[in-house]
Amino acid sequence: MTVPAPPRPAPLPSTLPTDRTLVMGVINVTPDSFSDGGRWLAPDAALAHARTLLDQGADLLDVGGESTRPGAERVTPDTEQERVLPVVEALAAQGVVVSVDTVHAATAAAAAAAGALVVNDVSGGLADPGMYDVVASTGVVYVCQHWRGDPGTMDRLTDYPRGVLAGVEAELAQRLDGLMSAGVARHQVVIDPGLGFAKTHPQSWELLRSTGRLVQDLGLPVLVGASRKRFLALAADPARATDPLARDSVTAATTALAASAGAWAVRVHEIPSNLDAVRTASLWKDHR
Repeated sequence: MTVPAPPRPAPLPSTLPTDRTLVMGVINVTPDSFSDGGRWLAPDAALAHARTLLDQGADLLDVGGESTRPGAERVTPDTEQERVLPVVEALAAQGVVVSVDTVHAATAAAAAAAGALVVNDVSGGLADPGMYDVVASTGVVYVCQHWRGDPGTMDRLTDYPRGVLAGVEAELAQRLDGLMSAGVARHQVVIDPGLGFAKTHPQSWELLRSTGRLVQDLGLPVLVGASRKRFLALAADPARATDPLARDSVTAATTALAASAGAWAVRVHEIPSNLDAVRTASLWKDHR
């Protein structure tokens, strides 16, 4: 029995694969990201890394100029744009499907003007009240992540009286109501459960296990961003678990599981093993 493909957002190029979960490669144009801070800060370095990810099989690239790790300092939209816009513009000019990872409406608008087709907002619009209007006016695909508090406070906001899945679904439904009221079309929206954002490690595992429920309950494409995050350390060799790069094998395992459950895309730092994982999941579903 063939399992139906996950819902797809629009508008995105028809050249993207439709028979499997997409692999979104991460480009952190920041000095302080948790897994690779500073390595791709210079535009030339970021573009060279982008080419490597694309050559390895990434379907689209997510360019971010502000770290969202716990305790990270906020940056201004101007600083963020200085970091990301040269990279976004250069990649878009080459025909790459580009996502911009930002909570700032001004950066989202500037990136869309530079050719970005996706805005990945970890705050789900809570950080900047102007974000929904930008999404409506530009028509970009919008990743609406579940979020409580900023990087400095989110680790203290993990209480979900009805359970983490019910709480996340209810709060994402509120975000969706706000998006629709602002004139955003439903087909533009992707949801992200926000693994690691205002969740304990067990809560993140519970949400990851519930990927299929999220797809079914909310009826929207789901982006899963588990790559190298701290909660994966529970499944890693304790001797190596403190090193984010040592979590890549666990990341690939979660990618296969999320893809089997119907995730639209996975956001990852390392491409080859995760591309193998989504292809494996596709074959698994086709021959179930």
